[in-house]
Amino acid sequence: MPDFSSETANFISELDAAVEAHMGWTRRVLRCAVLRTSPSEDVVAPLAHTLCGFGRWFGSNKKLFQKLDAPSTRGLDAVHQAMHDAIRSICADLLAGRPGQGADLEAFERTQSELIKLLAEFKTHFLAIATRHDPLTGLPLRYGIEDEFTQAQKNCRRHKTQLYVGIIDADHFKRINDAYGHAMGDIALCHLADTLRRIVRPNEPLFRFGGEEFLMLMQCRTLDAAATAAQRIVQTVRHAPVLMAQGEPLILTITLGLARVGNDEAMADAVERADRALYEGKEAGRDRYVIAGEMATV
Repeated sequence: MPDFSSETANFISELDAAVEAHMGWTRRVLRCAVLRTSPSEDVVAPLAHTLCGFGRWFGSNKKLFQKLDAPSTRGLDAVHQAMHDAIRSICADLLAGRPGQGADLEAFERTQSELIKLLAEFKTHFLAIATRHDPLTGLPLRYGIEDEFTQAQKNCRRHKTQLYVGIIDADHFKRINDAYGHAMGDIALCHLADTLRRIVRPNEPLFRFGGEEFLMLMQCRTLDAAATAAQRIVQTVRHAPVLMAQGEPLILTITLGLARVGNDEAMADAVERADRALYEGKEAGRDRYVIAGEMATV
């Protein structure tokens, strides 16, 4: 079973509850049809689609849906409203003693089926994204790295820039877990991930690579630019301690191994060279960066 974050688990739980609320709404509509009971405002009001349990929840979470898939979100909104319009018309006829119209019933059946289908697709989409992101740090995991790598290679060829693979490792992380416990270790790892996320540029994808290791793809004009960026990353982490509830702040440092990627080089080869550069940095004393083929630099 995937280890989802509490945010993901809550969203899925709320989505399931919203679907159940919709099914409850449908049962009340059936009672209106069979028993001729007057339905509530979330059935007969002109804006009933914003008043029902599902509609209220969907409205408060629409931005997240749009972020996942804006066109499908518009479709979901439209079919939900159309379904309410069809039911309002049916209920109005029944309460007035008239038989419902077949076209309204067909519209209701069609739009409700589409609504359930779209919600199932959104749930699948959301879960697929969740399994590709680290529940602790929120960073993407290894899934998709090769696609990002290939795209970065193309961008570098197009813009005549250089692509570097960077492997970042938190120094002496086991000591933090041993001294402060794994809960504090998780806090420190999240702090490091947040720090790295703030430093890297929009065109520098950042992944949690495993344990306390991170992988980044850096696009630079020159070797000097790559060295400057690497130094900035190492120094920023060094000067961004974890604030403790009691005691002195916890100082974190990293070692960064960089490897320049050849135009047609396979990702695995570039990662291996970056990993060797990282090992050289560890051997040289940590808290530094090393560019494959260059000297270790503090």
